[in-house]
Amino acid sequence: MAKRRIFGRRPQSFRRLPVRLAGVAVLALLVWLGGLLYFAACIPDNVADPESPTDAIVVLTGGSDRLQEGLRLLAAGKAKQLLISGVNRDTTLADILRSAKVAPESIPPLLAVCCITIGYDADNTAGNARETADWMAAKNLHSLRLVTADYHMPRSLLEFARAMPGITIVPHPVFPEEVKREEWWLWPGTAALLVSEYHKYMVARARGWLADVTRHGAPPS
Repeated sequence: MAKRRIFGRRPQSFRRLPVRLAGVAVLALLVWLGGLLYFAACIPDNVADPESPTDAIVVLTGGSDRLQEGLRLLAAGKAKQLLISGVNRDTTLADILRSAKVAPESIPPLLAVCCITIGYDADNTAGNARETADWMAAKNLHSLRLVTADYHMPRSLLEFARAMPGITIVPHPVFPEEVKREEWWLWPGTAALLVSEYHKYMVARARGWLADVTRHGAPPS
């Protein structure tokens, strides 16, 4: 009798399996959506501290507006050193100025020689952070103003803080015109950009967590 009851329950449990899997899928989707909305809310909508001077300005390549803002900050005396990180190896400072729509003759030669460094070693955000950390250490600098796009700032701050725990980082976002911030979910291009950046951000967090576990051992259960 016991065996017949056990065998009799199996088809019912199998019938419930799709319902359980659907429930798990819905829960996972809600968690993912909540994380995406939280991430979008964390994207800065202004420059919180536009005035504080720092030892350096670091521009992450990816748009002419970033380069323009970094050069403007340098000319305004917000820092004495500028690093442009993630530049293609075949690109010169003159090329960078042209892409930023800045006349090369508007940059004094002495300023270009003494104060602007082009970084060729980075090909992603983690690489930008490592390149910047090495440059800051070589020049004995202790604070930086980080210039990148607003949607890229959360991941950039995560990578930079991890690579340079003792450095003061002042976020200085720029706001590309093509990114629609108001009701971004209604704009397919912007929505796809934010979803992609959210996934990259979560991968960066997971990579950092795994590195900490590897370095210090698994946390106590």
